[in-house]
Amino acid sequence: MRAAEPRSSVRYAFDRRPETGESMRVAPGVFWLRMHLPFSLSHINLWLLEDGDGWSIVDTGVDVDECRDTWIRTLATRMRGEPVHRVLVTHLHPDHIGCAGWLAERCDAPLWMTRDEYLLARVLVADTGRPAPEEGDRFYRGAGFRPDQMAFYHEMFGMFGRYVHALPESFHRLRDGDVIRIGAREWEIIVGRGHSPEHACFYCAELNVLISGDQLLPTISSNVSVFPTEPDANPLSDWIESLGRLKQRVPEDVLVLPAHGKPFRGAHGRLDDLIAEHVEGLDALAAFCVEPQRAIDVFPALFRSKIDRNNLIMATGESVSHLNYLLNDGRLEARRDADGVVWYRTVE
Repeated sequence: MRAAEPRSSVRYAFDRRPETGESMRVAPGVFWLRMHLPFSLSHINLWLLEDGDGWSIVDTGVDVDECRDTWIRTLATRMRGEPVHRVLVTHLHPDHIGCAGWLAERCDAPLWMTRDEYLLARVLVADTGRPAPEEGDRFYRGAGFRPDQMAFYHEMFGMFGRYVHALPESFHRLRDGDVIRIGAREWEIIVGRGHSPEHACFYCAELNVLISGDQLLPTISSNVSVFPTEPDANPLSDWIESLGRLKQRVPEDVLVLPAHGKPFRGAHGRLDDLIAEHVEGLDALAAFCVEPQRAIDVFPALFRSKIDRNNLIMATGESVSHLNYLLNDGRLEARRDADGVVWYRTVE
């Protein structure tokens, strides 16, 4: 995720936020639970929705002792020991899905999410303990990784499952355009693509509230990456298209409840800013590649922050997503040299 200063379109809805592990009401029947994460992105926002005689939960945090302890306390206090009717997950990343299986098991509650997210999460969990595949070596060697960086990739491979509790063997599928009733209110499912395959947002017209997950954040742009499993993918095209469609489906003054950062209004302006940021990045990248460049060479054209081993994999995936966009657009050409390294150059 790329950090940026919030532009004037973002108007924060509250002058305070809950302490870590605590919750606060943000709309009728909607509560904001702020959960600590053991990463550089140190917190995630989770959402508790009153649902008749119990609750529905949106997103869950990672599967570590601290997050489980926070849930145990929250289930007993804010949620008053009442039943959990369903565990809803916006998408497959560990900070969102990590405790979903644990909560579903503990609360005897079904898991609700989109099919692509559920199936890919199962695949990634299955990678835990496996050696990195040759396809991954080819991908990161092609990006220009040094031997020490290749060793780091091997070290990180399979890390996904270390933060994700075993998922239920079945789930309830969410689809774009579905309307689900939670308590007395209806919530529409709006699917976005690019950051993940089939990311679900939840929009309640009655409350004018959008639970946006990572699809719309106030101060950072969600990571849009290419991975070794689909090296020719063009997720940035999906991402930009999804941002435009989201703008058409929610009003400008909707209260956005993001996964990271504070709730805000000004959705349309923020969506415009995100699209413009990527368009500017693509133009800068095309200019940067007048001379041949590898994926790891183009970081200065795309990122304001320093790239180190902690964000190397994400930065490489996002660089390749921008390069692939320009390849598909006919603005770049690519060749693989005898060492397997891919070089990109602007088409004259």
